[in-house]
Amino acid sequence: MTAIKHALQRDIFTPNDERLLSIVNVCKAGKKKRNCFLCATVTTERPVQVNVVKVKKSDKGDFYKRQTAWALRDLAVVDAKDAVKENPEFDLHFDKVYKWVASSTVEKNTFISCIWKLNQRYLRKKIDFINVSSQLLEESVPSGENQSVAGGDEEAVDEYQELNAREEQDIEIMMEGCEYAISNAEAFAEKLSRELQVLDGANIQSIMASEKQVNILMKLLDEALKEVDQIELKLSSYEEMLQSVKEQMDQISESNHLIHLSNTNNVKLLSEIEFLVNHMDLAKGHIKALQEGDLTSSRGIEACTNAADALLQCMNVALRPGHDMLHAVKQQQQRFSDLREQFARRLASHLNSVFVQQGHDQSSTLAQHSVELTLPNHHPFHRDLLRYAKLMEWLKNTDYGKYEGLTKNYMDYLSRLYEREIKDFFEVAKIKMTGTTREGKKFATLPRKESAVKQETESLHGSSGKLTGSTSSLNKLSVQSSGNRRSQSSSLLDMGNMSASDLDVADRTKFDKIFEQVLSELEPLCLAEQDFISKFFKLQQHQSISGTTNEAEEMDGGTLSRSYTSGVPQTVSSEKDMIRQMMTKIFRCIEPELNNLIALGDKIDSFNSLYMLVKMSHHVWTAQNVDPASFLSTTLGNVLVTVKRNFDKCISNQMKQMDEVKISKKSKVGILPFVAEFEEFAALAESIFKNAERRGDLDKAYIKLIRAVFVSVEKVANESQKTPRDVVMMENFHHIFATLSRLKISCLEAEKKEAKQKYTDHLQSYVIYSLGQPLEKLNHFFEGVEARVAQGIREEEVSYQLAFNKQELRKVIKEYPGKEVKKGLDNLYKKVDKHLCEEENLLQVVWHSMQDEFIRQYKHFEGLIARCYPGSGITMEFTIQDILDYCSSIAQSH
Repeated sequence: MTAIKHALQRDIFTPNDERLLSIVNVCKAGKKKRNCFLCATVTTERPVQVNVVKVKKSDKGDFYKRQTAWALRDLAVVDAKDAVKENPEFDLHFDKVYKWVASSTVEKNTFISCIWKLNQRYLRKKIDFINVSSQLLEESVPSGENQSVAGGDEEAVDEYQELNAREEQDIEIMMEGCEYAISNAEAFAEKLSRELQVLDGANIQSIMASEKQVNILMKLLDEALKEVDQIELKLSSYEEMLQSVKEQMDQISESNHLIHLSNTNNVKLLSEIEFLVNHMDLAKGHIKALQEGDLTSSRGIEACTNAADALLQCMNVALRPGHDMLHAVKQQQQRFSDLREQFARRLASHLNSVFVQQGHDQSSTLAQHSVELTLPNHHPFHRDLLRYAKLMEWLKNTDYGKYEGLTKNYMDYLSRLYEREIKDFFEVAKIKMTGTTREGKKFATLPRKESAVKQETESLHGSSGKLTGSTSSLNKLSVQSSGNRRSQSSSLLDMGNMSASDLDVADRTKFDKIFEQVLSELEPLCLAEQDFISKFFKLQQHQSISGTTNEAEEMDGGTLSRSYTSGVPQTVSSEKDMIRQMMTKIFRCIEPELNNLIALGDKIDSFNSLYMLVKMSHHVWTAQNVDPASFLSTTLGNVLVTVKRNFDKCISNQMKQMDEVKISKKSKVGILPFVAEFEEFAALAESIFKNAERRGDLDKAYIKLIRAVFVSVEKVANESQKTPRDVVMMENFHHIFATLSRLKISCLEAEKKEAKQKYTDHLQSYVIYSLGQPLEKLNHFFEGVEARVAQGIREEEVSYQLAFNKQELRKVIKEYPGKEVKKGLDNLYKKVDKHLCEEENLLQVVWHSMQDEFIRQYKHFEGLIARCYPGSGITMEFTIQDILDYCSSIAQSH
């Protein structure tokens, strides 16, 4: 490329007084490759012209020729296509866009950099360089005589150098002296040379004239050196004098340092002694309180608390390095340890005696609570013990072994106390549930002694709240064959009948109140005990320390097991875990007793599970809002599972009884017992579950029960022999529809529509089936007429058929005069009356539908007569008005 550049400069640009600064080998983009060169040039004459010249090889030889030239000032945009990736393509925007592809990216970048520099040096116009790397666009080229344009063209610098302003001014003065009449340049140059020689001689003479002044200056320097020597002698004498003073000052300084060091040591020693005295000295009053303080009075407890805090501060003081090696410090620490051990034993012994006394004293108050359904109040005991809360915190921080021993003893004594109280409380609840019933009701019993009632309830204790054995015979009703629907079928329920004649609503309300009172008494008892445990054993502000044990091990072993190394626990759990473990140990009898009570309530009446589900759900919801992980929330949640299981069992037993129901073959069916019982169940459930949290459970039970009712109604209707199937379906689905419409149960809207549709369909079916009997021959005659028409005979030609002529029609019509029609309708009414039951009261509805259907058939017969026997004058022997009168008089007569 260098050879080509020199050749182009020599052959093309030098003849035109131009210098070639940069060259790039290119071809046009998108066309057949015909290489050419783009050259950046400047003129040697001023003003400088900058051009971009396109040079290509001649077709007739190996020489190059100038093809196109563009002025750089006409260039608007330089587009390098991509500033990051290497791309040989670039565009130059002159009067139009010229697209080029360089032979290499290096040549392209060099050419674009040269154009940018030329623009900066000569034009300073706005040329847009887009997609060009910032490295190619250098800072603006500074102006200077030796600044090259195209990357340092030294050859160009040698040929031409611009004059500066001073040189131009001197040349102008010289030219003025010659009056701009320089005709002989050589003579002018010789003149300048002579003047330069004269100027050099003048300079040398000036230097020679200044020699005298130089000699004077040298003398002055010699005198100054002599003065300096004298000053140095004086300074040496002064230094010798100061040397003795320095030695004396050093001795004084060393003496002062020793004095300061001694004072510093004394101050530090005093500080250490004051520290030990102030922080490791326990007042005599505190020592006496720890050794002999009264732990029964409030003043004595306060004094012991203050003394224990002071002792703890003395023991926990952060000793400085070396203090632990002092004999006095060791003696004081041993004394503190003895005091701590002595007071800890005394405190633990006293609190243990308080726990034991509480268990005995509380037993005397149980008698007054045994009659009423209330639990004893432990608030006074908690109030008295809370005075020791700070001492318990001190014991927890200083002697965890004794703290844990107190925790275990508290759980042991209080668990036995609470177990007696809670068992007596639940016995009273069971007596109130079972001992007060009215004569003649289900589960009615003669007054019994409390011991007998207790024996009955205690028989439930061993089964963890689950009833075993077969269903009580008191809860089953045999199928009767009388007209009363209550006595003709078995009970829908396995445990407890929902009929008001078998169990009064007051009994269930009484059970609900007792169950709610039980939960209401247990809830504050547990919350108060949990609050006391957290405050007394200081499990609120600190992480409680407990072992990693299973609940089963805690219940069986009766301890909270922990392992220690030098009295320090190895495992740590949250305060909530320890509180829950203590509550589980103390109230371990609550869950079994609740399960037994639930089993008894379920045995008395299985519908009690509805009340228990609502009440228990509400209390669980309340407990979970306070603390989802608390003992009360967990226990009530476990019991709720049992209640829900009993509720599901109740629903399953009802569905099972539906499958096993049997009907009498000799009496009409009427409203099936499980249909009526579903109505009573739904009414009861709606009153119980109003605004309840577990409404979803009831809705699911509704869906199961109603589907079972539908299936069982169809099953009974298919098996009925005395009562037509349509009547059984019509009456029972009408009753179901009326029940669902009255109760407005949102989840059963689809079933309500289905019940209405089934009622309507079977009503229509029964009416159509029954109406065929009073006008049987007339129906057969017109069925034959319609059959002939269906075979293709024209309606007006039917009368020419022998079996369906006018005489035959008149003969059939004469068999049904008005008197016979009324008699037939009367017989039909009596038959319908025998089929329908009185409870549902659908006789008039059915009779009205039959009347409408009869009139529709009458109009149909008249239409056939008019079409098939036109002009015959044949009419029925009774009119529509007669039919209305017959039906009305028959209904009134019955």
